[in-house]
Amino acid sequence: MSQHPQLDRRTFLVAGGLSYFGLNLAGIASAAPVQPDGRRTIAKSTIMIWLSGGASHIDTWDMKPNAPVEYRGIFKPVPTSAPGIQLCEHLPHLSRHAHHLAIVRSLGDHGRGTGDHHAGYYYNLTGHAPDRTFHQLLNARTPYATDWPSMASVIAFKRPPHPHLPSAITLPQKEDAPEYTRPGQFAARLGIEYDPVFVDGTRERPMDFNVPALSLRGDVPAARLLDRRGLLQTLDDVQRFADRSRTVGDYSKHQQKAFTLLASRQTRTAFDLSAEPQRVRERYGSGINSMTMLMARRLVEAGVPFVTVFWKGDKEVDKLCKSGGGWDTHGNNFNCLKD
Repeated sequence: MSQHPQLDRRTFLVAGGLSYFGLNLAGIASAAPVQPDGRRTIAKSTIMIWLSGGASHIDTWDMKPNAPVEYRGIFKPVPTSAPGIQLCEHLPHLSRHAHHLAIVRSLGDHGRGTGDHHAGYYYNLTGHAPDRTFHQLLNARTPYATDWPSMASVIAFKRPPHPHLPSAITLPQKEDAPEYTRPGQFAARLGIEYDPVFVDGTRERPMDFNVPALSLRGDVPAARLLDRRGLLQTLDDVQRFADRSRTVGDYSKHQQKAFTLLASRQTRTAFDLSAEPQRVRERYGSGINSMTMLMARRLVEAGVPFVTVFWKGDKEVDKLCKSGGGWDTHGNNFNCLKD
């Protein structure tokens, strides 16, 4: 990765703004930090960065230098700006910002997982343990309408809607493949109107993000949007008489939001990376993951409450690290993490 002009793994951890994570949910409100005057601080937005596969924690965040040599890695721990906290020697920039971080080293599935990625997605994205269907079906287990919702969808459900932008956005891809789609990404039992808006990005054109649910066909100018909407409303009126089901109601809300967003200048502005100064773009790098981090920053600055970033895999990294193109280094671990 270091041979390409894009954000490398250690730099993105700082440039992506990870120092200021937060999540305002009723169940964890008591854990919110308190100001000297007694007021609780509440995060306005959250960026959740999903490192597909997960980097080896004993080679990055939790070095365990006193473990037997056959268990610990070859990297050395270094002190950080947070007293008593050490990180990997190859994370020097992050180490200087450690006093801003809340590092959790006790996370585990406590025997509730299945040992595969499918259930891991669900557990981490929803906060709920995988049920018996995950143990029975493993990676064949598809998303169910009765699943627990993603954290992003809970925020979209709980927070007042943004006037011009979705409440939850996922980029630069939906986590799926021809053979399966990862459970845990969706609103599920909350209803499709609370699904995140999925934004697509490509390695070939990293600055050109596409929002499939909000895009007009090339031959449909914005001026014709209201005419098309009028036709759809007429058809919907007929459909409502035929079917008063909750599903139709959900779809109507979803459609309404799509039209509102399509007509919004703020929507187009937030997704326009060319509006960023060139020096800022160069600081992030030129690859798809670099531009995704920059896009996530723009979206929270515009007021989007929850942005999920799924690290986009690279075929060359996959060949070198046997990692699916992400961070799941099944081979050549130390060289890949160092790069």
